[in-house]
Amino acid sequence: MSQLAVLFTSVALVVIGLYAAIFVDNIIKKIIGISFIEEGANLFIVGIGYKSGGIVPILAPNMDVSWFTANASYPLPYGLVLTSIVIGASTLAVMLALVMVLYRRYGTLSTKVMLADTSKQEEYDE
Repeated sequence: MSQLAVLFTSVALVVIGLYAAIFVDNIIKKIIGISFIEEGANLFIVGIGYKSGGIVPILAPNMDVSWFTANASYPLPYGLVLTSIVIGASTLAVMLALVMVLYRRYGTLSTKVMLADTSKQEEYDE
């Protein structure tokens, strides 16, 4: 039952993140929505890799190998999630740095205002 709850929660995080990334006007809130999508995907991967009654996948001395292979949890999903967290933190830092540049240029965090201002800028460039 808990694995099903994890999967439903991950789907909810992705849906909330998609809504924020697509329909919300504030660029900071869009970035938060993208982070929700990332965390929902990470939670989904962890939920898929969960093994009921599983043990840490480290073979200890004097441990029976056949028992270990039958009871150890899968290490690959956790490695993927760890890598995703590191990449996500780096990407988040770059997105926030770009938001700072955009705010200095346009004086607002509204994407509608930025896009409207961009069309005026193209008129001046010609």
